[in-house]
Amino acid sequence: MDRFLVSVVGLVITLSLISSQAEARAFFVFGDSLVDSGNNDYLATTARADSPPYGIDYPTGRPTGRFSNGLNIPDIISEQIGSEPTLPYLSPELKHERLLVGANFASAGIGILNDTGIQFLNIIRISKQLEYFQQYQQRVSALIGAEQTERLVNQALVLITLGGNDFVNNYYLVPFSARSRQFSLPDYVVYLISEYRKVLSRLYELGARRVMVTGTGPLGCVPAELAMRSRNGECSAELQRAAALFNPQLVQMLSQLNSEIGSDVFVSANAFEMKMDFISDPQAYGFVTSKVACCGQGPYNGIGLCTPLSNLCPNRDAYAFWDPFHPSEKANRLIVQTFMTGSTKYMHPMNLSTIMALDSKA
Repeated sequence: MDRFLVSVVGLVITLSLISSQAEARAFFVFGDSLVDSGNNDYLATTARADSPPYGIDYPTGRPTGRFSNGLNIPDIISEQIGSEPTLPYLSPELKHERLLVGANFASAGIGILNDTGIQFLNIIRISKQLEYFQQYQQRVSALIGAEQTERLVNQALVLITLGGNDFVNNYYLVPFSARSRQFSLPDYVVYLISEYRKVLSRLYELGARRVMVTGTGPLGCVPAELAMRSRNGECSAELQRAAALFNPQLVQMLSQLNSEIGSDVFVSANAFEMKMDFISDPQAYGFVTSKVACCGQGPYNGIGLCTPLSNLCPNRDAYAFWDPFHPSEKANRLIVQTFMTGSTKYMHPMNLSTIMALDSKA
């Protein structure tokens, strides 16, 4: 009898957990290293952040596979919407009711194109991330049924961050790269946008109804590019031109998709302007520098990767960039704050606070 009672109580607790999780909003993340929360730790790839000092300011103080000294953008969005952080899809801990929180499918090194990041070997290309999203839905259906799963996915918040690597780790990876021989820069951007459109259409087919799409940041201003291309600390004009061509066309494409669907499914997040704010005036945001990475070596600490042998700054909050490519946790917090409350200059057609308010009414 006691054992029966225990199992009934266990079932009731599990069901109430599931219903409270279902009431909270699920969150799904797709994209590259800016939003990878550790999937690449489970893969045989060189694109990983699994050694110190990565994670030095994370609650555990240890590397987690996030390309950050602490929390990354998805973590901080989860914090803001009041849910626990989404686990990497490949994490063995992502099971049972943890699935209902959502999942992070992102993988460092990937791009819109399948040939982006080939030098990193095994990474989860965007087509595979979408396959995993389908697989995820089957797993959740087994837990709560198909109808509830569809509702969970439709009501979820989705973040996708792609495009930077298609320039940095493809078109401009080496002089006279295959893609730069095939396309002029303006034609390459048009091609990228047409391929990205297919990805986003597929995401919509798979049930996503609230998708925040970030454009590329100021690619020419990251410490890695300053170290390679800058004479006296100015941003690389060529990479800035790439971002300046890509981002407006992305916004235009998202508007077209929304008008075809007849609803504001896709929201564009202007990562370029968000980051340019603190890159062009770091002191106004409490940073000492936006040129030198906290962790790295060589000019601007921009050469190679952040490793246990790298220079490491004592105060990460004083640096806009944590490593040669990725913002510090403090910079990530500023970015997410703009996601939440930014004007239409940054978030179009609306910011995340407005999305949350609208959807809670619905």
